[in-house]
Amino acid sequence: MRDCGRTRWWKGAVTIADIKSSIGELYAIEQLARGASAVHRLHPMAKLIATAFYIIAVASYGRYDAGGLMVYAFYPAVMMAVSETPCRFLLRRFLPALPFVLLAGISNVLFDTQTAFFIGPVGVSFGVLSLAVILIKAWLSVTVVLILAATTPMQDLACQLARLRIPAVLVMLVAMTYRYMGILSDEAHAMFTAYTLRAPKQKGIAMAHMGSFTGQLLLRSIGRAERVYAAMKCRGFHGAQRLAPARRAAAADWVFCVCVCLFSVLFRVVNFSYLLGRILV
Repeated sequence: MRDCGRTRWWKGAVTIADIKSSIGELYAIEQLARGASAVHRLHPMAKLIATAFYIIAVASYGRYDAGGLMVYAFYPAVMMAVSETPCRFLLRRFLPALPFVLLAGISNVLFDTQTAFFIGPVGVSFGVLSLAVILIKAWLSVTVVLILAATTPMQDLACQLARLRIPAVLVMLVAMTYRYMGILSDEAHAMFTAYTLRAPKQKGIAMAHMGSFTGQLLLRSIGRAERVYAAMKCRGFHGAQRLAPARRAAAADWVFCVCVCLFSVLFRVVNFSYLLGRILV
């Protein structure tokens, strides 16, 4: 089989296509956040509060209430359409969290075997139903967080978190971690280029060299971080985040926030599972 530059884990190599892909995904959210849609123009605080209310409402549902969660898919669908956020981008970002979600709910399938309902002749157990609820909750929560990140620059989110009196250490940690991920990827790309120049016949990084490659990457990243910090100190950084001038929220921003919060509470209070069951019957 011809090697096309992708990862061949069974051959014991990591190729440049994977490193470039990782770098591209890191900067994809920043590029999406620079859009000019109506969702992008909303005030960051309004979007942050609306997202928090939405996640709390979704997380508060019971372990078997799959029908009640269905109505919550309307909000991310509208936000994706208005903000022009690609659905494939959200799906690709959700996939790394999928194994953890499955591990959290697979025990329910094994131990909660009582039949909940029948689909034709096939019985669906409460364990399968609870696993479906966990998957729906995770998908909705991760999707709205990704939409928030894809429509709001990280600097604006950090400033709004600071104004909400979130501890400054946590806000700084989140902001710096986000920035240093790009630096780490750039260092990995530079090291891989040097590796391929010294081993032109090698299709990727051999697993035998991954230990030394990772150690050198750690040392180079620490050195790069120290140089960045020294440059920040020369420019007046004293450990406290400087907040950008606050942009006043317009009436439309708060109308959006209030509507999302009210509908999240309304959907939680109204028993849509009961209504759905009555309609189907």
